[in-house]
Amino acid sequence: MADIVIGVASSHTPQLSSGVDMWLDHAERDRRNPRLLGRDAAYHTYDELLEAADPAIGEQLAPEIWEQKYQRGQEAIEALTVSLAKASPDIAIVIGDDQREMFTDDGIPAFACFTGPELVDMLPDEAVLQRIPKGIRAAYWAVHADEPATHLVAQELSAHVAEQLAWDDFDLTVVRQQPAGRTLGHAFTFPRYRLGLPHSTPIVPVFVNTYYPPNVPSATRCYQLGRALRRAVESWPDDARVAVIASGGLSHFVVDEDLDHRVLDGLTSRDASVLGSLSRDQLRSGNSEILNWVAAAGALEHLAATVLDYIPGYRTPAGTGAGMAFARWE
Repeated sequence: MADIVIGVASSHTPQLSSGVDMWLDHAERDRRNPRLLGRDAAYHTYDELLEAADPAIGEQLAPEIWEQKYQRGQEAIEALTVSLAKASPDIAIVIGDDQREMFTDDGIPAFACFTGPELVDMLPDEAVLQRIPKGIRAAYWAVHADEPATHLVAQELSAHVAEQLAWDDFDLTVVRQQPAGRTLGHAFTFPRYRLGLPHSTPIVPVFVNTYYPPNVPSATRCYQLGRALRRAVESWPDDARVAVIASGGLSHFVVDEDLDHRVLDGLTSRDASVLGSLSRDQLRSGNSEILNWVAAAGALEHLAATVLDYIPGYRTPAGTGAGMAFARWE
C-alpha cells in the first residue's frame, strides 16, 4: 500500500524570496492596507495598529536584524529541501489555498481535488505584471517559471483520494480540467521552485478555501480532512512513498507570535484539540493559511513533528509582517 513517509510545511511569503532589500516595499503595502487583522482578531487600519503597538517592535527593524532573519529563512528552506530529497517521495500531496488564481467568482470550492493529468503554471500577462508591486514581482521566481510550466499530477491517486474523501462525507469539488487562462496557484508551485520538489515527482493538489467567506472550513474540519487524506493514501493498493506538503502561513499581515506558537505547539504535541480550537475570527486574511498546516497535521499525526525555525518577520513599527515558520514530520 501507499505510505506517507515525510511531511514538510513552509511559509511562502514573498518576504522569503524577494531579498531583504524589498522588505521596505512590503512595509509600504502594509501602511496602505485598510484591513489589517490585528492580534485581537479584528480588522484595523495601519495607524490604529501603530497607536497600540509595543515600542520594542522597533528594535526588530534594524537592517542587520532583517538580514539575520532573511538568512535564517534561507537556511530553513534549504533544510526542508534536503529532507524532501532524502525521503525521495514518489508522489507529493500539496495542501494549499488558491487566491483567485484558478478559482474565481464562477466557483470557489471549500475543498477541491484535481484529477486531470497535469496543471500549468503561467505568469500574468505583461500589463497585469506591471501593476503588481515590485516587492511581490521580485519574489515571482519562487512561484512562477519564466514560461508556462507543466506540473504533473498523480492522476490515479488524486482520483482515489477524491473518491475516499466523498465516502468520508467530505463535500468536495472534483476538477478534471484547468480553466482556460488560469494558472496553478503559488501555494502549489512554491514546493517545486523553492523546496526542490523534482519536476518528475507528480503532485496531488488538495485545495482548501482559506481566504474567501462564507464557505471557509473550520480548523476542526481541516484537521479531519487531513486524517481522511491519510486514510485515503493508506487504502491505495499501489506501493508509493508519499510526502505531504503544507504551503503558506503562519500569521500575516500582522505578526501574531502568540497565535503562531500556539499552532506550532499543537503540531509538536500532536494535540488535535489545540489546533481545532483556533477560532474562525483568528483565521482570516493571511492568518487563514494556518488551515493548510492544520490539515497537514491531521494527515501526519502518526509522525513526529519538529519545528526547524520560527521567525517573526516584523517589517513596520505597527507589528505588520509575516510569522515565517518551517516544520518537518518524520
